[in-house]
Amino acid sequence: MGHRTANDFPIHELLKERWSPRAFAEKPVPPEILRSLFEAARWAASSFNDQPWAYIIATKNQPEEFSRIVSVLVESNAWAAKAPVLALSLVRLNFHHNGQPNRVALHDLGAASASLALEATSRGLAVHQMAGILGDKAREIFQIPPDWEPVAALAIGYPGDPATLPDKLRSREAAPRQRKPISAFVMSGRFGRMSPIAAPREQT
Repeated sequence: MGHRTANDFPIHELLKERWSPRAFAEKPVPPEILRSLFEAARWAASSFNDQPWAYIIATKNQPEEFSRIVSVLVESNAWAAKAPVLALSLVRLNFHHNGQPNRVALHDLGAASASLALEATSRGLAVHQMAGILGDKAREIFQIPPDWEPVAALAIGYPGDPATLPDKLRSREAAPRQRKPISAFVMSGRFGRMSPIAAPREQT
């Protein structure tokens, strides 16, 4: 489907295939598949099972709703208007059961969106998550309550032809996927000390 990883250690095929394209096909995503994506998000783990996430979604079959989501994207994310489905992720920053601040609310929203993205990958879809949104405008347009925070936009659809993108985006689309090695972030004993399990694999 997309740019497979050049992983250092074995990982699941879904994780190899998941990526964030900017080129999307015009093909619509059937409602039953969208329901499964959000069902995957539903079953993500969360602190106290608080499930502090919500999504505002629109497809191109809802042009008015769709254009409202497009209107809260920053200019550099204008390419996302070609995707067949757009969504905004929201997070409730306080626990439902006691009103106290939920220190891991954003972590839990991230887990839900990651589950959604992997379910999408399993169905031949792709999800591109974007931090570039106009939060205050989103709050006003979608009447988001004060205890909820707009976090990110998600473009959802079937990967398309990179040739349809402007030159600058086309080169980024074709660039190899890169990540830090696990030796850079898996630590033991103290911050900055690499864990022995994260040692680079032996060269053969």
